[in-house]
Amino acid sequence: MQTRVLIFGGGATGTGLLRDLALRGVDCCLVESRDLNAGTSGANHGLLHSGARYVSNDPESARECRQEAALLKQLAPDIIEDTGGLFVAVKGDDESYIADFPGHCEASGVPCREISPDEAREREPHLSTETIAAYEVEDASIDPFRLALENVSHAREHGAKFLRRTKVVAFTRDSGRIRSATLEDTRTGKRFEAEAEIFVNATGAWAGQVAGLAGLDVPLLYSKGTLVVSHNRVSHRVINRLRPPSDSDILVPGGTVSILGTTSIRLDSPDNILPTVREVDDIIEQESRMVPKLERTRYIRAYAGVRPLVQPRGKDGGDREVSRGFSLMDHAEDGLDNFLTITGGKLTTFRLMAEKTADSVCAKLGVNAPCRTREEPYPCCETWRWTEPGGLALEEITSVDPKDVVLCECEMIPKKAVDAILDDMAEDPRVGLKAISRRSRLGKGSCQGSFCALRTTAHLYDRGVLRERQGVENIRDFLAERWRGQRPILWDMPLVQNELQEALYCGLLNLDLED
Repeated sequence: MQTRVLIFGGGATGTGLLRDLALRGVDCCLVESRDLNAGTSGANHGLLHSGARYVSNDPESARECRQEAALLKQLAPDIIEDTGGLFVAVKGDDESYIADFPGHCEASGVPCREISPDEAREREPHLSTETIAAYEVEDASIDPFRLALENVSHAREHGAKFLRRTKVVAFTRDSGRIRSATLEDTRTGKRFEAEAEIFVNATGAWAGQVAGLAGLDVPLLYSKGTLVVSHNRVSHRVINRLRPPSDSDILVPGGTVSILGTTSIRLDSPDNILPTVREVDDIIEQESRMVPKLERTRYIRAYAGVRPLVQPRGKDGGDREVSRGFSLMDHAEDGLDNFLTITGGKLTTFRLMAEKTADSVCAKLGVNAPCRTREEPYPCCETWRWTEPGGLALEEITSVDPKDVVLCECEMIPKKAVDAILDDMAEDPRVGLKAISRRSRLGKGSCQGSFCALRTTAHLYDRGVLRERQGVENIRDFLAERWRGQRPILWDMPLVQNELQEALYCGLLNLDLED
């Protein structure tokens, strides 16, 4: 395979870079070892930061977030819910920080407006009666899965390529340059060579591992963040704790649910991370001080991601003290003049990260083409609207094709949605439940796949996508992924739901048996 630019990493930054380069007319290809947003980009709040969270400890990141959030609201309104946000303090919080907050916001150019606790509780009735201060900010929520899908779709319209389930396993160096990358299809084990003029490492928390294959050192800290998903939407707006950035201080609404978090736990590796019962308990206990209703709320899932934090050499502080800014590394200084690494940053600043990386790539290629992602709106492909919670309109339910059926009742995903996804992925020989779930809300409702897994698998057989025992393997793999998120919240209704799932798939279908 040959291309001008080969990008590694299918998260927000990698897909954003693919779109940026494609819009500039540069031949490019993106490879991802698992699937879109399988790493950090798929394990976050979905918070589009106003910048207010960082005004006290990281003003540069605050300014970047403010500017990029305002731009994205104009360019991608279908991917963003402009909820607005509140920063609220409760009795016992640091009053000096409360007093300094508006000054920090002003210094960073982040709009905020003080409102009374009574007015805040009128807008968000579930806020604590012990609320002592509140400020309005311009936070919003963004769908990270649809964002990545739209990036790739728009890039492909302009000639770019995307290969999932393809990982880099080696590089061939020649005279201070990478000549080719050895890629492996993770499903078949088949290996092939990919030649390019420029190679870009946009693998986030795995940037150090990929750079290591080229003999390079990218020093990263790994900070684990756990989040919890509620069964229903708890607030209209994003609600932040009015204190220096800390654990368990954000509540983000997203469609029909809310997401609570997060934590910051230092890890030695970004691989095989799981949310724990202790983390979930701590998140709910802490956030219940802001929103007491969270103590009595039903939860459906927890999940965890890893933040790749770039720390200046020679410094070692707490993870919250490390800048959330991004780092673009040109490894010409390390003896490889066609290899770049982009890592760190925030979901909110992905477009800026992609722009700066594309600028550097084009300079090396001698391409004189301006960035278009500052002005070019997202076309918003109709297929990807199924990633939005509650995305199916009532009129569609009542006017559905009589030959159509709803495969996922929790999230109202009809057969036509799965068919649209399969049609878009027609070049992929094996599309399973997990791939469909990343491109829709399939399996993400209260039953966590108990019924839709079987129905959708049957439909995949009808379509000829699955054969022989592939369906059993698919269901087992899909439900194992769901179990990772269910395990830390097994009390009350989630426990009942999980026992039903176990009865169906283990007691009735013997899915726990190997043969």
